This record gives sequence, structure tokens and C-alpha cells, in this order.
Amino acid sequence: MQQSKGIVVVVDDDEDIRLALSMLLSNHGYQVLEADGPKALARVTAQHKPGLVLLDMNFRRDTTSGFEGLELLAQLTQQGIATILMTAWGNIELAVKGIQAGAADFVEKPWSNAKLLQLVEKYIHRASPLSKVSKQNQASNTETWVANSSPMKALETVIEQVADTQASVLILGENGTGKSLLAQRIHNMSGRRNAPFVSVNMGAVPDNLFESELFGHVKGAFTDARENRQGRFELAQQGTLFLDEIGTLPSAIQPKMLRVLESGEFEPVGSSQTHTADVRVISATNADINKMVETGAFRRDLMFRLNTFVLTLPPLRDRLDDILPLSKSLVSKFTAKYDKPDIQLSDDVVDVLKSYSWPGNVRELSHVIERAVILCQGLKVLPSHIMLPTKDIPDNNPENDTLRPLDDIELDMIIKALKKYQGHISKAATALGISRNALYRRMEKHQLEKEDFDIE
Repeated sequence: MQQSKGIVVVVDDDEDIRLALSMLLSNHGYQVLEADGPKALARVTAQHKPGLVLLDMNFRRDTTSGFEGLELLAQLTQQGIATILMTAWGNIELAVKGIQAGAADFVEKPWSNAKLLQLVEKYIHRASPLSKVSKQNQASNTETWVANSSPMKALETVIEQVADTQASVLILGENGTGKSLLAQRIHNMSGRRNAPFVSVNMGAVPDNLFESELFGHVKGAFTDARENRQGRFELAQQGTLFLDEIGTLPSAIQPKMLRVLESGEFEPVGSSQTHTADVRVISATNADINKMVETGAFRRDLMFRLNTFVLTLPPLRDRLDDILPLSKSLVSKFTAKYDKPDIQLSDDVVDVLKSYSWPGNVRELSHVIERAVILCQGLKVLPSHIMLPTKDIPDNNPENDTLRPLDDIELDMIIKALKKYQGHISKAATALGISRNALYRRMEKHQLEKEDFDIE
């Protein structure tokens, strides 16, 4: 009998796709295992050490955004398992996100059999690239954490006192300041560091799925609940649960969140069996949570459970002493990621970086440096590689008034809708003729937050 070339796991909720890939790969000497979703994948990887995973980007919970695929990719990356992403809704932005998150490659459905086999052959023997990316990501938790400026030094002092406690922490700060990085840092400095760190972006969860996302559900609890599903509190058992954009938590779910924070008890959707969670909760928001409490949008007693300690991340414009070391650290990170030689920042580039206001904060700086490293063909990053936005610079040439880039028009319409409806996502999305999740994705693309607008 011919020896297997290696184990490939096909993860897709479409049975026909799993069958087609299984037949194709089996006929070419691979041992193929199938999984129809996250839970089945967890069982397979617990029993086998696959050489490669072919991972669909979307499942029943969310059929277009790719968020579920990226979440699973993060888990596979931590395990050092090479992964090729698949989606019928492929686009360059999603592909880049996947590659940046550690995917070996990306294919769009319908695939070319020849190309797919070539990719499988290329990556089946490379368990190391994902391990390498994972190590880079782990290292980046310290490499990109810079505290040279006075505001960051003061914050670091508080972090050292708070991290190794069981207290809940609420992280405040503008979009892109690094709230998720700070949450991971607190976890790594705590006694729970060897247990799971589970993160969920509350702003990306549909309203009707919040309870299932947090507490899980049992089979048959609602339409499409075809199997039991663990919630985030159960997945984070004995570890840390990071709830980003906590201000978007619906009022109907807030009492249940309060209960689990007070007693540790919860029930999955559709179940009468009480579960107990041993979880430390770190939450984050860039909303004015006190104003939400005053208007009744957020429970006061829940806020008190979440904000035992409040840590505020300063914007990058107030951390001028951190810009250069952050930039150097990011250059090192991305030169390693893209197998570039040692690249340095030219003096002119340093001046450009320090003179910009960085409305997108550290996240924007990271994107700018990554792009510059990719564009750099020599050993110095030059000002021409630093492609900062110029939309704030007025254009007084009337000849340019008739035609504008589509992205600019889209941005203007989103801003107008959000201002008109005072940051109310559902109303703005309806006015624009798109779904709530689609509006969130476009806001993320343009680095917009609803808290940037006047919310009464």
C-alpha cells in the first residue's frame, strides 16, 4: 500500500465541497479528514496532528465576512498547523488579513484542481511557517509594547500592580491604541498565563447571537442550532476572556452578563443546566461608558463589575517619544515576516512619522510601516515609502471637483448617515441599504468608530 503523503483536514460546512476535496486529495495520496465546523475541527486536531488544514472562511453563523475563518485561523496558528484559507467571497482585503494572521496561502472557490494540489504539495511538509508566524506574533506582544513616553510609563506602573490579580479590568482608549494588545499583556503577566486567552469583538456579533456567542447553546435551541456549541465563557475556563467593544452589549443580555460576573453561573441557550465559569474578564471600549450609564443604555451595576480597575491608553499623538521605538520594532517584525534584509528608517522618514497626527493611532502606524517594508527595495525606508493619507489636505483646484475616488464617496456617505442617526448603527445601515455587519466592516475599512460621532 502506498504511504500517505500526509494528513489534510478539510473544514467546510458544505458536504459537497468536503466530498469533492476528499476525493481529489485522496486520489493523490493524501489522508483526508473532514470537519463541518469549529467544534468538529477541535475534535480532529485533538486526535490527529494534521500536516495541513484547508479552512473555509465562513460558516452558518456568518456567511460573508470571514470573521469565523479568521478566528479559527488564530487557533490553528497557535498550534503551528499550516492553513490554506478558502472562500467564495474572496477579496484582496480578506486575503491580506488572512496572510497577516498566519495563513500559508489563500484560494478562492471555485478552485483550480491543479493549483490547489500544487499548494497542498507546497505546504503539507511545512509545519514550520505557522510555527514561525506564531512565534513572531507572540514576540510582537512584547516587541510592539513600548512605554518610553511619560503617559505610558505611568500606565505601565499601574499594569504591574493590576496584572497578577483576579480583578476585572476595563480598558479605555481611542480606536487603534492597542487595547487588545494590553489585554493580552495583562493575561501574560497574570497567574492565568498558561490557561486560554479568549477574545471576542462584541461589535461584530449580530444582536440575535450575543447570548449564544457568550454562553453557548444546545442542539435545537433555535433555527440552525444543529449541534451543541461552547460559548466564550466556557472556552476561556480558568483563563482570561477579553470582551472588546463592550459598549455594544445589548440591554437584554446585560443582566445575564452581570449574573455570570457576580456568581460565575450561566446557562447555554436552550438548556436548563447551570454551568460555572472560572474566568477573569477584561473589557474594552472607546465609548463614553459613563454617558451610556446616565442615558440608561448600560447598567450601572454591570459597569461597576467590569471597572474594578480602569486603564486608559493614551493616543499616539500624546506619545511622541514612543513613535520611533515603535516604528523600529514594527520594521523588525515585518522584515522578518516578509523575509527582507535588515532595513532601517531614514532620518527623513523619522521626521515624517513624528509630524503626522496619527488619527488611527498604533494600528495605523503598523499598517503604514508594513506597507513601507513591502515597498522598500533597498536597506532604507524612504519618505516615498510612507504613504500617509492626504484626504485632510484641501484641494482648491475646481477641475478635481467632478470626479472622486469611490472609496472617498463611500466614506462621505457613511459619515453622513452616522451623523444623521447619531451613531445608531442599525438605522444608518438601513438608510445606506446595507446590513449592520456590512456597515461595521466598512467602518473598520475606513477606521471609523460610532463613538466618533455625536451620540445623544
